[in-house]
Amino acid sequence: MLTDTEHVQADHAHLLHPLYHPSAHQSPKIWVKGRGAIVTDSTGNEYIDGLSALWNVNIGHGREELAEAAAAQMRELAYFSAYAGSTNLPAIKLAEKLSQLIYPSINTFFFTSGGAESSESSFKTARFYWKALGKPDKVKFISRMKGYHGVTMAAMSATGLPVYWPMFEPRVPGFIHIDSPYPYRFVNKTPEVSDGIAAANLLEEAILREGPDTVAAFIAEPVQGAGGVIPPQNDYFKRIRAICDQYDVLLISDEVITGFGRTGRWFGLEHYGIEPDIAQFAKGITSGYVPLGGIGVNDKIRDVINTVAPEKRWMHAFTYSGHPTSCAVALVNIAIIEQEGLVANAAAMGDHMLDGLMELDELPIVGNVRGQGMMAAVELVADKATKEPFPASANIGVRVAKELTARGLFTRILGDTILLAPPLVCDAATIDRIVTIVGESIAAISE
Repeated sequence: MLTDTEHVQADHAHLLHPLYHPSAHQSPKIWVKGRGAIVTDSTGNEYIDGLSALWNVNIGHGREELAEAAAAQMRELAYFSAYAGSTNLPAIKLAEKLSQLIYPSINTFFFTSGGAESSESSFKTARFYWKALGKPDKVKFISRMKGYHGVTMAAMSATGLPVYWPMFEPRVPGFIHIDSPYPYRFVNKTPEVSDGIAAANLLEEAILREGPDTVAAFIAEPVQGAGGVIPPQNDYFKRIRAICDQYDVLLISDEVITGFGRTGRWFGLEHYGIEPDIAQFAKGITSGYVPLGGIGVNDKIRDVINTVAPEKRWMHAFTYSGHPTSCAVALVNIAIIEQEGLVANAAAMGDHMLDGLMELDELPIVGNVRGQGMMAAVELVADKATKEPFPASANIGVRVAKELTARGLFTRILGDTILLAPPLVCDAATIDRIVTIVGESIAAISE
């Protein structure tokens, strides 16, 4: 039996991790068990999972039902290709189920292995659509700063977090960024309209600058997640939808984090009363138990795919598209979300979490508290009045992360912003404990 030290040495010798540098991986936690909202490391210490692992373990850890669904499907048919000419029952049933849950205009689905593949699928589908309609120059994509859409080449080019770019340049051409609506820091240069309308109008300006006949789509998360949990102003997305309609630009909703109940609705744009042309998803569709993602396209796009000449077919594919085992797990995961009322619980417990975090505003370094559903963020600043950030040398994010972990909460810090997205199964007592730990940790580094 190897010791933890020996396991870590083997890790250092043989594993490259996401976002890797050895300096950030000297003493990794070895996770060995999860139950509900609690995860346990190899030393026996227990932590509240403050980010649902990576925004995705919606129904909590250790659900036997998902293990049983995977095992049962593997015994019958673990995998077979779903390329045209073949199909399988779990994929058929999952696509049918999604058509009942997602936006009414979206009834047709393509499955991937995760979020970045879903982004790539959206981009290719948008280009296909316009080429099929005789508009081959509509190839550009507009996204937002602080947006995250994955880090494969095209997805990274859409992602609006520059830290991901430098060592992989040049980015894929044809990707343009506009500013985030970021209510806490957005500067409205046209005060005759609301901040939300002003932020949305940046899309119109970009479309006109690039030329409407060159822009294929705009991609946006309903709530920006990895960029800092940023819900937009309430009037933002209605204006975005109107701009896309006016200039013949597809709207892609990146629901990889916000889908399957995370925001207190099944899908994020439901909050704003609009529908996208393409919705992409991953993470919560299986609660992370097995890899699965996908895109849903509206009926207009589906009809174009179905009516082009065979030689112009939608020539897009992944080996694991429609994976029977993953689709079987997804069906049971969705059934649990429905049966246990987890979308409503995310709304109620999310409000409870946000109310508790709002009380931390009295702390001298808390600049902004924000959230929607079971997503929240606490942004720490050096000066509340001016919103001035701390200098990097203050190491605030690293210090607060250590305090959180020492008190039994494991989550992610973005710069000096604490990100929270616990499992949708959390009860009020767990939420209260999260809020208490966050408050104590902020106070500890303020002394």
